[in-house]
Amino acid sequence: MAETAKILIIGSGPAGYTAGIYAGRANLSPVIYEGEQPGGQLTQTTEIENFPGYPQGVQGMQMMEEFREQCLRFGATIKNRTIVKVDFSKRPFLCVDERGEEILAESVIICTGASAKYLGLPDEEKYRGLGVSACATCDGFFYRKKDVAVVGGGDTACEEALYLSTLAKKVYMIVRKDYLRASKVMKKRVDERENIQILYNCNTVGLFGEDGVEGAKIVEYKGTPREQVFDIAIDGFFLAIGHRPNTEIFKDYIDLDAEGYIKVKGATTHTNVEGVFAAGDCADPRYRQAVSAAGTGCRAAMDAEKFLMENSGN
Repeated sequence: MAETAKILIIGSGPAGYTAGIYAGRANLSPVIYEGEQPGGQLTQTTEIENFPGYPQGVQGMQMMEEFREQCLRFGATIKNRTIVKVDFSKRPFLCVDERGEEILAESVIICTGASAKYLGLPDEEKYRGLGVSACATCDGFFYRKKDVAVVGGGDTACEEALYLSTLAKKVYMIVRKDYLRASKVMKKRVDERENIQILYNCNTVGLFGEDGVEGAKIVEYKGTPREQVFDIAIDGFFLAIGHRPNTEIFKDYIDLDAEGYIKVKGATTHTNVEGVFAAGDCADPRYRQAVSAAGTGCRAAMDAEKFLMENSGN
């Protein structure tokens, strides 16, 4: 027989756990399925210095453990499982985990986050948290007066490079094409920043270093007669080639944008399906910060509570 829940939260991280805290305090006994990466992307981050309330900084794993403990304090049930299939065609909503076990929910909050796109180099995993990052805003502070590289040629890459240029001594932009895909205004800003150097027609093929990233191996004009390999000395390697929202299992029911991010209605967390809400990075292609994700988790829990009050018995 399927388990039942008033509020099912799919995913964890700042959004999922905050939704759990608020739903728990509202006596709604939320059930949280943490997903494949309990605690979300922050558990892959070493020190977090920009989340309010931690003046000395905090390890990402520690902060998520504290969020989790707070959920449990207010009566949330947390399961270290992953929802792999949903049916949002009618209420209660049917969700199925990787074991084939079912749960019927009166409302659902989707907090599945987004995953940064990587190049697929083994060295990226080797040096993750040791010089490899997918968030300049999160980790750029640790590279003050150092040399770093940003991979990508779009607006996001330019934004990351410009931000890092205010902290780092030098910023390389590694661009595989012979031009930037970014908007004219972003190109102009990058061109005007003296400590940004663009390496066009270049691909990263490896990273090296003893206890962390010390350099990158670059191929210029790869696969052509002009091909040449060279190294650059860097302390940080930032990926800015986009994010992939973890929303694949919802596409048959939930409206997504062209990139796969969940569309919400106005300033709310409502999706196109009444009773299903979205919070955090899965619905945020713009900010992707822990503090903003936590804020939407709060809003989603409040939206769900209001929905349940208005639809009790329906």
